[in-house]
Amino acid sequence: MKKLIGLIFLMLFLVSSTNVTPLKSLKNPSLEGTWELVNRFNYDGMNVTDTLSNINGYRQVKIYSKDKVMWTRYSPDDPSEWFGYGSYSNSENNLEEQLEFGSEMMMKIQDTVQVFKFELQLDKDSFKQITVDDEGNKISSENYKRID
Repeated sequence: MKKLIGLIFLMLFLVSSTNVTPLKSLKNPSLEGTWELVNRFNYDGMNVTDTLSNINGYRQVKIYSKDKVMWTRYSPDDPSEWFGYGSYSNSENNLEEQLEFGSEMMMKIQDTVQVFKFELQLDKDSFKQITVDDEGNKISSENYKRID
């Protein structure tokens, strides 16, 4: 009897110390974290027609917190500074970013675009922000991997 009780306690201890990922996080991955641009896709409205890889030391990183986003990009071939900071919201299939301030080049773009809207494809360790036209046809995407 003592062996059976000891075995039950041992099993309970092992199960309770196991790191189990909650089912909710598998079904609803989060944007919160740090992401790096892997590549870009061009579309013909539905299908990928071209993949544009990062070259010559190009890097672009996005950081999402609970409701804020910050991004920066570095390209040795472009002396302009590119960064932005603002708020974001997302649903299962949509991402909206509204920048509050950024680099001079980004603020020129923000003068004409107040809210950046994307179709979102989010997995645990990757996401695509897809630009679509007014009719819902895919134009291009930025494809990110989680780095933190």
